[in-house]
Amino acid sequence: MMWIRITLLIAACMLPLSVEAMVRHYKFNVVVKNVTRLCSTKPIVTINGKFPGPTIYAREDDTVLIKVVNHVKYNVSIHWHGIRQLRTGWADGPAYITQCPIQPGKVYMYNFTLTGQRGTLWWHAHILWLRSTLHGALVILPKLGVPYPFPKPHTEKVLVLSEWWKSDTEAIINEALKSGLAPNVSDAHTINGHPGPVQHCASGGYKLQVQAGNSYLLRIVNAALNEELFFKIAGHQLTVVEVDAVYTKPFKTDTIVIAPGQTTNVLLKANRAAGKYLVAASPFMDSPIAVDNVTATATLHYSGSLSSTITTLTSLPPKNATPVATTFTDSLRSLNSKKYPARVPQKVDHSLFFTVSLGVNPCPTCVNGSKVVAAINNVTFVMPKVSLLQAHYFNISGVFTDDFPSKPPVVYDFTGTQQPANLRTNRGTRLYRLAYNSTVQLVLQDTGMITPENHPIHLHGFNFFVVGRGQGNFNPKRDTKKFNLKDPVERNTVGVPSGGWTAIRFRADNPGVWFMHCHLEIHTTWGLKMAFVVDNGKGPNESILPPPSDLPKC
Repeated sequence: MMWIRITLLIAACMLPLSVEAMVRHYKFNVVVKNVTRLCSTKPIVTINGKFPGPTIYAREDDTVLIKVVNHVKYNVSIHWHGIRQLRTGWADGPAYITQCPIQPGKVYMYNFTLTGQRGTLWWHAHILWLRSTLHGALVILPKLGVPYPFPKPHTEKVLVLSEWWKSDTEAIINEALKSGLAPNVSDAHTINGHPGPVQHCASGGYKLQVQAGNSYLLRIVNAALNEELFFKIAGHQLTVVEVDAVYTKPFKTDTIVIAPGQTTNVLLKANRAAGKYLVAASPFMDSPIAVDNVTATATLHYSGSLSSTITTLTSLPPKNATPVATTFTDSLRSLNSKKYPARVPQKVDHSLFFTVSLGVNPCPTCVNGSKVVAAINNVTFVMPKVSLLQAHYFNISGVFTDDFPSKPPVVYDFTGTQQPANLRTNRGTRLYRLAYNSTVQLVLQDTGMITPENHPIHLHGFNFFVVGRGQGNFNPKRDTKKFNLKDPVERNTVGVPSGGWTAIRFRADNPGVWFMHCHLEIHTTWGLKMAFVVDNGKGPNESILPPPSDLPKC
């Protein structure tokens, strides 16, 4: 009997590794946990008691089943940021867009397939301000046996950048909405959940352990609520190889710029003999807007170095270092290789022009009798009471209209100084309808309403190509000629520069309702959001799947 077992074991070991896609199962318990940061303790909403939450690991083309059990007092929904969700919009996650939220005590199984995607993405709560602590990385490895298009690293590390408030974030946003004013900025930034030592609190920071001579793939996520960040490691260069789970042409830099919602993969060569080196994340803000100026710090620690070794420091860019940010952004290009081509739409079916702006609307109960709002094409989006995808799928009337304007109602000097009388916005739950497989060019134009500001815009359900960007008002005759239609960077979240514009193109090859919004959470709260409704194509393979039986009810 023993020899049969041995023979079977040898035979099993000689079989080739399975390249079939797998089904990965995860269980997310949404629970409250007391956490101490900045020398003070507060209860936070977490997944499985972890902050940041657990990293999901899977491979390209795997199916992922994540059972979310809500044990807290808040309604909850989870968005799998950057996952295409081909025909599975029910699993996308934004509350009242593709699903009703998971109510306290209820359960929902998110079920999606990672079709043709590999790289670093992330997941986060998509309701209220819960994503301040309810977030984590989502790592999609290439198919078994498929190499990276860059030198294989010895080890991979996930670095999640975030913000920390000493107060309850739900109380902070509720107070801001009540007053009609901007909310308090955070008290610190964090790297993998730790701010590092700050004034009045000498708490330890995250330690990134490395071995001299080895190379490391750092998977960096900006999970901050409201702040773009610079990221730097003292004495080391970083080679950018991927953004938003799409390979790029590699380039070296000492500073990366990463907006909320974005991910960046970099190669780090541990080419020093020994020592400790500062890892730092600090805010980028080139507008006169308050930010949290506390730099998050961690330590790159070479094995064998004494803990008493003095840490090598680095100087960070000033918070308004626009040239540093622009140089980084302009360096990004799609890999556009034979295996990973950039399929940029060359013809355009829908040419859209969207202004992104802040505004002021009347509010009798607010402090100044008015409140700050935000808008796209002067429409401040009103969230529905049932999910838009259900309304679309079941033809429920009265939930939304499909008349979202393709251009602003009034043409003006968008980036110039605005008159107070122009700051009012219209309200509505208005969507823009697209035929299946139609192509879209969308120019996103920042405005001087209240103040120009960099807006990281995220589109659900699609990747898009960033074909152009510039300062001032977009000029179609002059600027279109400069578009890069060969190897533009492909992403799911893009910064619209302060006082400037960004142009993107995508193909509407995913039926459903897809949210587009600013990933600065306060702007989303204020109404800087809209959605595309993409009709079914021909046959079942171009149509949205029926809703799952456990889809939450409103």
